[in-house]
This record gives sequence, C-alpha cells and structure tokens, in this order.
Amino acid sequence: MPDDRSLGTGAVPGPAVGAPAVPATDALPDVLAERRRLLAIGYRMLGTLAEAEDAVQETYVRWYRMTDEERAAVRNPQGWLTRVMSRVCLDVLGSARARRERYVGEWLPEPVPSDLFSGAVGRPRPPGSADGDPLDRVSLDEEVSTALLVVMEAMTPAERVAFVLHDVFALPFDEIAAAVGRSPAAVRQLATSARRRVRAHGAEPGRGTREHDEVMAAFAAAASGGDLAALTGLLDPSVTLRSDGGGVVTAARRPVLGVSNVARFLLGVLQKRPSAVLAARRTGDGLAFAVEDAGRVQALVNAQVRDGRITDLWLQVNPQKLTSWSG
Repeated sequence: MPDDRSLGTGAVPGPAVGAPAVPATDALPDVLAERRRLLAIGYRMLGTLAEAEDAVQETYVRWYRMTDEERAAVRNPQGWLTRVMSRVCLDVLGSARARRERYVGEWLPEPVPSDLFSGAVGRPRPPGSADGDPLDRVSLDEEVSTALLVVMEAMTPAERVAFVLHDVFALPFDEIAAAVGRSPAAVRQLATSARRRVRAHGAEPGRGTREHDEVMAAFAAAASGGDLAALTGLLDPSVTLRSDGGGVVTAARRPVLGVSNVARFLLGVLQKRPSAVLAARRTGDGLAFAVEDAGRVQALVNAQVRDGRITDLWLQVNPQKLTSWSG
C-alpha cells in the first residue's frame, strides 16, 4: 500500500496530470471545508460520531504532518483526505470486533437526526459516466438509518468501506481500490456483496417512510397509553428488541425476543419513568421517538417496519450516543 504522501488523486477531480501543483496556501480552505464530508464518511463506516471525529482528527494530523512541499505536491487535497480517511477507518474497523466483544451488553450504532449530514453526500454521476448505472447502487441518500448501519456491522471492513464510498459517496471503483489496497475488480465484488446483504435484510434506503411512520405513530400512542393489546398488535411475531446502555446506564444485556416479552419490556421501561413523554423525532429510518424526562433525552426508540409490523426495535439509552439529540 502506498505511503499517504504519494496520494495525488481522489474523490474530487483534480488538475490533469502534469498541471502545476496547487500551492499549500491555496489548498488550505478546501482542506478545512472537507471536514464535514469526512465526518459523514467516518460515521457511516464506524457507526458512532465519536469514532468518526477521532478518525477525522487523525486524517488531519497526517495532512499537517507533511512538509509544505509535500502538501503542495498533492494535486487533489480532497481526494487525498478521502483516501487517508478510508484507511484510518479500515484500521479502526479491523479492531472493532474485538473491542465490541468486550462491550457491556448489546452494541448499537449511534442514531442521529435525519438532516445531520445534509449536503455532505456526493451526488450521482450523470448517466453513461463511469460507475454511473443507478442499478449498480443501493442509494445515494444523505440520511443514515439504524437499519442500514446494523446490517453494515455484519460486513467485513473492506466491504463496508467499498459500499460506503461507492454507493453513498459515488466514488468510482479505481479510486476506492487505491484506498483499500485491492484491484478495482475486487472492490466491485466487495460492493456487490455488501449490497446483497443490505437488500436481503430489507435495509435498502430510499424506500419511503409512510408505512413506517404510520406504524410508529400508532406504536407511540399504544406505549404512552399503556395499551398492551394495541402494542402487541403492532409487533411482528419475530420481533427483536435490542437496547444499548454501554455499561453506563441500565439496559437489557441480551436481545429481548417475542411479542409478549418485547411489549411488556417497553411498557415496563415507561412505567419506571412516569413523568417521561415520547417526543417525535426524524431519523434516517423515518419517525422515531425520544424518551424525554424533565426536558432531557433519556433514550431514543427507532424501529424497522415490514408489511405493517415492527420487526426490530432499537432502544438507545447510552448517553454517549445521544449527544446529537440534546437541545
């Protein structure tokens, strides 16, 4: 794998080969402007804002660790940053499985507001351009769903990087290949495998949220009213609830399975917080609900809905993964 300093091309087209190098002072504004986009990439690859922030920080450290002459020789600073960010995320993903085996209870990705990364995602290439076939992508969606991130946890690190960079950020396979140290053909296969996983689990973005939102609105009404019969009627027989407390707050350490168990668990959670209210929020999955008590978000509940029933419920109670909902 080439040294970071040798990366001269990337996600954003740069000058043609042989064009004058971009002076470091001229490239600086573009480099700093990339931070939000890099954070959007890192969050999708790693699943939490804290890990994404750390990866962005490491990427900028590597940029500023170079000499002025080395930075000036980088023809495309944005592309350089994207490649290095991808490599940093690959390293983090390589150790994530071992770290999560030591995690207290269930690990869930961090839910974020639907518009958190608005404008940070690359747009599709025009028809006929390289890698521009819309059938060769799952979606180019700015919103990030918990359903998608959960499926991505089962991907290999290389699959996840290929999927995020190609299907979400519209990078061509040859550029991704340089980031992951594989051939373009191998990267294409990685993205195809990842896409197959997403579609098999019904986590494909861009499906529309009307049914999801209607079911979740009924779910909130039943849960707030303590209506066990109405709540169980909204749950699929195979329903699974996972809650993430991270060892910081109390949460179920194993998945809760089955209609009756899930319904009673949820009602029990709310009964322990008699002053709490369910406040509607928007995530990449669609309508979700924050459990608010005394003006503070104590938890966030979102779900996956199929054929009018809730198949998966995710209860995020780890305060370290609720920071984007405060205020």
